Amino acid sequence: MTPVTSDLVVTAAVRLDAAVPDRGGVVWGEGRAADGGRVQLVRRAADGTTHDLLPEGSNARTAVHEYGGGAWWVHGGVVFTVDWSDQRLRRVDDGVVTLLTPEPAVPRGDRYADGDVAPDGSWLVCVREHHPTAGAPATDVVNEVVRLSAVELSEPEVLVSGPDFVAAPRLSRDGRRLAWLSWDHPSMPWDDVVLTVRSLDSGEETVVAGGPGESVSEPAWHDDGSLTFISDRTGWWNLYRWTGSSVEPLVVLDAEIGEPGWQLGGSRYAVLDDGSLVFARSSDGFDVLVVRAVSGELTELDTSFSAIRSVRADGDGVVCIAGSPVAEPGVHRVSVAGAVETLRPPRDLGLDPDTISVPEPMTFPSVDGDGNARDAHALYYPPSGSVSGPPPLLVVIHGGPTGAATPVLAVGLQYWTSHGFGVVDVNYGGSTGYGRAYREQLQGAWGIVDVADCLAAARALASAGRVDPERLAIRGGSAGGFTVLASLARPDTPFAAGADHFGVADLEALARDTHKFESRYLDGLVGPYPEARDVYVARSPLTHVGEFSTPLIVLQGDEDAIVPPNQSEMIVSALRDKGVPVAYLLFAGEQHGFRAAENIKRALDAELAFYARLFGLTVDVPPVEIENL
Repeated sequence: MTPVTSDLVVTAAVRLDAAVPDRGGVVWGEGRAADGGRVQLVRRAADGTTHDLLPEGSNARTAVHEYGGGAWWVHGGVVFTVDWSDQRLRRVDDGVVTLLTPEPAVPRGDRYADGDVAPDGSWLVCVREHHPTAGAPATDVVNEVVRLSAVELSEPEVLVSGPDFVAAPRLSRDGRRLAWLSWDHPSMPWDDVVLTVRSLDSGEETVVAGGPGESVSEPAWHDDGSLTFISDRTGWWNLYRWTGSSVEPLVVLDAEIGEPGWQLGGSRYAVLDDGSLVFARSSDGFDVLVVRAVSGELTELDTSFSAIRSVRADGDGVVCIAGSPVAEPGVHRVSVAGAVETLRPPRDLGLDPDTISVPEPMTFPSVDGDGNARDAHALYYPPSGSVSGPPPLLVVIHGGPTGAATPVLAVGLQYWTSHGFGVVDVNYGGSTGYGRAYREQLQGAWGIVDVADCLAAARALASAGRVDPERLAIRGGSAGGFTVLASLARPDTPFAAGADHFGVADLEALARDTHKFESRYLDGLVGPYPEARDVYVARSPLTHVGEFSTPLIVLQGDEDAIVPPNQSEMIVSALRDKGVPVAYLLFAGEQHGFRAAENIKRALDAELAFYARLFGLTVDVPPVEIENL
């Protein structure tokens, strides 16, 4: 097999961020790498024709929570969207753009997201995140639900204020009631969330679900006034309905319907006009679409999809973004009978399906923070094509750390398997997709359980003879970057190389410097700060530079507000001074994750060149400068 190149990874590459049926057609968002990662909205009309909706240079992206999501929504042919440049909300109607929110006193100081429009289209509700000053400390940032005109510029009216965070404001079908989610520090949206309903006529409020130990998400109204939502009250994110007087279970499975609320506006299920439901459920890391009839009967749909999101009702079925191990995500319409119509196909990559590396679920023994035996999970991708002898292994760590490895064709991953690497994508303890108990295994144990599982995955594959134990590498971004550093800053590390993408080197600095959404996240993963300062210091990779001897490549965006560049610069400086081989690439204009095609390409090729130099591989990519080698 000809190796997948970085050019193929980025050529015509898009990120599909949501898909919404509208007036017989569908609108979806495309983050286009060739245009610096800008998100353009595309409408596919009922006749199959497509056209861009936003003016050239627009970028439908919100900075709420820094991770964004829910940057646009649609009602009756009208698109409401937030632009990255100023974070103001706009109405786009047949090409006419109308600003709906005032210019804030602080540039980009008022950020909007996750909206819903009244039935008559005259007003809307959404989340607003207010930053009173440039670079305001996390304690000064205010998150609220606001109401404003949907047709003209107006001053938003605050409907919900007080909780540290709010999300998913949703209007009942008659527009007379509002449902929303809220949570407070130090909880995250997968920890303790409250679902509240308010009568907009009387102001009477009802707490429907949630509280300590229960994560609630995705409220959705029915025509009869009942409200569906996702809750993990049984230990799994399942479906429930509030009738107005009580809550009843709709779907109870040992599988996950919900997903962690890193971004706003997610949708894992849809309410159809006849009252039936279509939802995505995850089991052993793989998604399946399921129909729940009004009678309660469940039917799994026979599609090829293994990763599914943005599930939205559309007639007798749903529109969703979905992909498989041999196809990138596309936009598809799926009927309740399982018929699939592809509306926005994935790229034609020109790859022979037989040469694509398909993930194998694996469960392997590991230990918890106290050394007790437990199982961990991963997806293993064998190298594609013929390989002489056991291949080098690349251990991949997803970000989050409350996230999950996704079994969908990712050309960036095939880049490695096509170059002769085996790749194991680890769903370490703390990952989602395996229930709340598994997700909580990382509580108080970040830097311990995740590291143990990454080491155990590599050793399990090496012991089985599937990979070369002398050529083990580890890579990860964000929280995954922290796990990379923690896995290398120890004398017993089995890894011969590592790649840190905008990872955390100093936990104490992160606790002091990060943004509001994650400013108390470490309370659960490490301990409350500053009370547990000694734990922060002990867990920080920077503290253990003396035990660090593995060559490392570090890649960082210079505008990253989530893990600031100083985190990368601290570890690079320390390794440079210690004489450890290190390479450092800083990408101008990039935030948390690389979006521009030229930067994605350079990052991949530089990392491959780094491994090739260390492992004696022959590759056709530009070299990278490695200090101290």
